[in-house]
Amino acid sequence: MSTPSQTVRVELSQRGYDIQVGTGNLAGAGRFVAGLSDVSHVVLITDTHVDELYADAIGNRLIEADISVHLIDIEPGETSKSVDVLDEIWETMLEVGTDRKSIVVAVGGGVVGDLAGFAAASYARGIPFVQIPTTLLAQVDSSVGGKVGINLPGAKNMVGAFWQPLGVLIDTDVLTTLPDREYRAGLAEVVKYGVILDPDFFEYLEKNVEAINAKSSDVLRQIVVRCCQLKAEVVTQDEREETGQRAVLNYGHTFCHAFEAVAGYGELLHGEAVAIGMICASRLAESLGRIPAEVTQRQQSLLAALGLSTDVPAADIDKLLDVMMRDKKVEHGELRFVLPSRMGHVELVGGVESEQVEAILAGD
Repeated sequence: MSTPSQTVRVELSQRGYDIQVGTGNLAGAGRFVAGLSDVSHVVLITDTHVDELYADAIGNRLIEADISVHLIDIEPGETSKSVDVLDEIWETMLEVGTDRKSIVVAVGGGVVGDLAGFAAASYARGIPFVQIPTTLLAQVDSSVGGKVGINLPGAKNMVGAFWQPLGVLIDTDVLTTLPDREYRAGLAEVVKYGVILDPDFFEYLEKNVEAINAKSSDVLRQIVVRCCQLKAEVVTQDEREETGQRAVLNYGHTFCHAFEAVAGYGELLHGEAVAIGMICASRLAESLGRIPAEVTQRQQSLLAALGLSTDVPAADIDKLLDVMMRDKKVEHGELRFVLPSRMGHVELVGGVESEQVEAILAGD
């Protein structure tokens, strides 16, 4: 049964768009897409798992709205965010007659959204796209803000663009079919928003652990709406990461991306790596005298209660540092980290010595 949707607006002048959040509103996907643009052709990009669950039905809704649909399936997982898969998508788009009046619709998690969005941004020098995220991580984070791209073997998200969607349609009902591991990985990004921007939201999460673990639809809607509101505020202030304000969204990600790259994409889910990365960043902030131990402990306790490990994976520290030096926040060869100064506030900090980072990775 559907419930009234809530709308979060991303204010970006001519590139502004709405995020529609509801429960059971996926049935209206055809009307949603048709209402965004004068569209007659959609390239629907999904993965082979989500196709059977949701994408096929969404395709039918689009056809009912008099829109022709060409569906492209990719393999699930981070390894699909590659040049080879992107090239296959471009070639297929060309074969089916995609032009600048076509729309790309991404149905899936963060991998699908990032890859489909970059295909849209780069094909014919840019065609419109729509996000319909089906994982918690994508709903609260990657589907909002216009960051799209692919991985290189040695660096995550190193090739990409800023390409805002026409709109985002979120149905929290889809989370009932999400594997438990994927659901918990998404919760790491939820916790991140409390740490970086909203201490009251962090406290709300602490008080509602049982309902979150039970996937309460009311609590999930509130969580998704609040995360989208917080991200929309940041994106509005710094759409293309030019002022440094958007960097706060990368809390824990310098460590996280290194763990993912060194372990091999897909070994750690992105959210799992985020959880570990946040604790590493918080411990680094502690070691620099920026925060008391309590700030780290609260994060650790909440993440554990939500079923997320924060143990640093076994990996070669030199390799981890090498990947960190290729992080997009590095300037003039200097490591920079997003670090908390209190619960609900983080800052971009430079001048961190590699020895200090090594100590955190070693658990010292």
